[in-house]
Amino acid sequence: MSDFLLELASEEIPARMQAVAADQLRTRFIDGLKAAGLAHGEVIADATPRRLWLIAHDVVAASAAASEERKGPSASAPEAAIAGFLRGIGQTRDQLEERETPKGVVLFAHIRREGRGAAAIIAELVPQIVRDFAWPKSMRWGAASSSTASPRWVRPLTGIVALLDDEIVACEAHGLASGRMTRGHRIMGADDIRIESPATYAAQLRAGFVIASSGERQALIIEQAAAAAGAAGLTIIPDAGLVAENAGLTEWPVALLGHFAPDFLAVPREVIQLTMRTNQKYFACTDASGALAPAFVCVANLVASDGGVAIVKGNERVLSARLSDAKFFWDQDVAAVKAGGLEAFLPKLDSIVFHEKLGTVADKVERVAKLAEWLVTSGAIAGDAGLARRAAELCKADLVSATVGEFPEVQGIAGAYLARIAGEDPAVADAIRDHYKPVGQGDDVPTAPVSVAVALADKLDTLFGFFASGELPTGSRDPFAIRRSALGAISLLMPNGIRLAMQTVGRFWHQVTPISFPPISDKVNVVGFLAERMKLQQRDAGVRHDLIDAVFALGGEDDLVRLLARVRALQSVLATADGTNLLAGVKRAANILRIEEAKDNTVFTGATDPALFSEPAETALAVALDTAVPAIAAAVAAEDFTAAMASLAALRPPVDAFFDAVIVNADNAAVRVNRLNLLARLRAAAKSVADFSKIEG
Repeated sequence: MSDFLLELASEEIPARMQAVAADQLRTRFIDGLKAAGLAHGEVIADATPRRLWLIAHDVVAASAAASEERKGPSASAPEAAIAGFLRGIGQTRDQLEERETPKGVVLFAHIRREGRGAAAIIAELVPQIVRDFAWPKSMRWGAASSSTASPRWVRPLTGIVALLDDEIVACEAHGLASGRMTRGHRIMGADDIRIESPATYAAQLRAGFVIASSGERQALIIEQAAAAAGAAGLTIIPDAGLVAENAGLTEWPVALLGHFAPDFLAVPREVIQLTMRTNQKYFACTDASGALAPAFVCVANLVASDGGVAIVKGNERVLSARLSDAKFFWDQDVAAVKAGGLEAFLPKLDSIVFHEKLGTVADKVERVAKLAEWLVTSGAIAGDAGLARRAAELCKADLVSATVGEFPEVQGIAGAYLARIAGEDPAVADAIRDHYKPVGQGDDVPTAPVSVAVALADKLDTLFGFFASGELPTGSRDPFAIRRSALGAISLLMPNGIRLAMQTVGRFWHQVTPISFPPISDKVNVVGFLAERMKLQQRDAGVRHDLIDAVFALGGEDDLVRLLARVRALQSVLATADGTNLLAGVKRAANILRIEEAKDNTVFTGATDPALFSEPAETALAVALDTAVPAIAAAVAAEDFTAAMASLAALRPPVDAFFDAVIVNADNAAVRVNRLNLLARLRAAAKSVADFSKIEG
C-alpha cells in the first residue's frame, strides 16, 4: 500500500473559503476512488493561503476486478435504442443475454471490469476534480481568459504536486502538468521545494516557512496572542472566528502587540472591537479589571528582522485612522442626544420604509410600542408597562445615527449607550440593547421584564405583520427573516415562562395596526407556523417532533408554554414500559374503530351498557376508565400534565387484559357495539391528552 499527496497551488485563497474547499477536495477524492473501486485508508485535506492539499494513506496498488450486470431495453425495442445501449457499455449485440421477465424478453449485459493500477486511476481523477471544483467565486486568467470556456479557479492555479509515495502521478489540469515542485513562504522561503514524498511534505514545507496544518496555525496564534498580551498584563478577548481567519491569512503566523490612544476608549467598546475585528483582523485586549484596554494583537505573516517594530507601527497608524473615523461619528451622535435626547433621531424613521405593505420603520415602532405595553398590562409579563412602551418607542432610534450608519452591526448597542447618555432609565437602555436578541441559536436570551417585552413585541410584530400581508417564507426563501423571528419569539417565551394565547395576540395586533388586512386567523395559521419552528428549536433539547404534532393536532392549543409542558409530560410517560404498551393498545383500539366506523359510516360515541359486559376484562377496563377520565380532565384543567399522563398510563394493565381476553367483534351485534363503544371511551381518554395516531412507533 502507498500514500498519495495532492497539492493544488494557487495565488491567495480567501480565508473564508479554505476550510470548505479542503472538505470538498477530500469528499471529491474519496468519492472518485470509491467509484473506481480503489481501496484506501485515512484521507486528510487542509489548506494554507496559497494551496489546497490532500494526503491519502494506505492506497492499495490496484482496484479489484469486478463484474456488473446491467439491464437494457426490451429485445423488441427499436434498433436505435439497442444500439445506444451497446455504445454505452462497449459491447456487441451477440454478447447480450436475453431473459424472460414479467415485462417480456429483456436484454441484459454482463460487464467485467479488470483491475487498474492506483496511479492510472488517480491520474484520471485529479483533472476531473480540478475541472469540476465548485468555488463560491472563481476567475479566469492568462491568454485563455478572453473565453468564458477558459479554465477557472478561485485565484490563478500555479502548480500541481501529485505523488504516489515517491513517484509522480503524471496528469494535467488547466494547462499545468503535475510534478513534485512547490514553493515555500512568499518572502521567507523564496526557493522552490522539491517534495520527496507524502511523508516528508509537512516537514519540507515547514523548512520553507510554511505550516501546512490550519489547526496548528490556529493553535500558534492563540498561544502567541495570549503571550504577547500577557507580557503587558493584558488578556485577549477570545474569538474563535478571528483565530480561524488569521490562520487563513498566514502561512507562518507571528502575533504582535500594538497600542492605540486611550482617548478612543470614549467610543463604545463594541464599536472599537468591531473596527479592529472587521477591518483589521485584530484581537482586542482587556485589562485586569475586564475593561477594554487601548491595545490590540495583530498577526503578521513573517518573522521581521526588527522584531516586528515597523509592522506594529504601521498597524497602529491604520487603526488610529479607523478609530478617528469612529470617534467622529460617535461624537456627532452624542452631541445630538445631549441637545435633544434620543428622540432627536425619531423623525428620520418616517423616511425609512420597513416594507411597502407594512409602512415605515416609524409605523413599526408604533406597533411594537403598543404591543410591548399590552404584553405587560395583560399580565403576560410582570414589569413596568410605561418603561416597556418607552423602550419600544426608542428601540429603533439609533438606526439613523451616524455610528450605526457606519457600523450597522452595533444597532441596538449604540442606542443603549446613547440612551444612558440621555438619562433614560437603565431598564430602557438595556431593552434597546437587547431587543434584537436572540438572533440565533446560542445567543443570549433577555430575562429582564422590560427587555423581554420589547424583544418579544418586535418579533411578534414581524411575524404577524408579514403573515397578514401574505409575505410568507417558502422553501429556503425567507427574505424578511420570518423564521428567525419565530424562533426568537419561542426562545423568549419558553425560558421566561410567558403564557400567551397567540390568537389573542393576533387579534390585538390587528386592532392596533392602521392597515387594512383580512383577519389574521382567517388568512394564515400563525400558531401552526410557530409549532413547526418549535419542533426545530426543541430538537436539540431532545423533544420528539411527533409528540409536538400529537399534542398540537388536538386543536385549540395556542399557548406554546402549555403545549410544550404537555409534550414533555407525554414524552416522559412514553419512555416507560407502561407508556409504550399503552400507546400500542390505544393505536390498536383506534385502528379497530377506524375500520368498523368506515363500514357503516358510523361514529362510536363511547356510550356503554354494563349489563352487556360478559367478560371480567370488559368490566375492569370500564371501571378503570370511570376513574381515569375524570382524573385526566381535572389534571388537564389544572395544567398538571404529569398527573394527567400518569392517570392515562395507569390504564395500561386493563387495556392489555382486555385485548388478551376479549374478542371485540363478537357474534352478538349488541355485545360487539358495546365493546366498540368501550374502545371509543379509551380513544377519547387518550385524545384528551394527545392524538396518538400522530405518534411514531
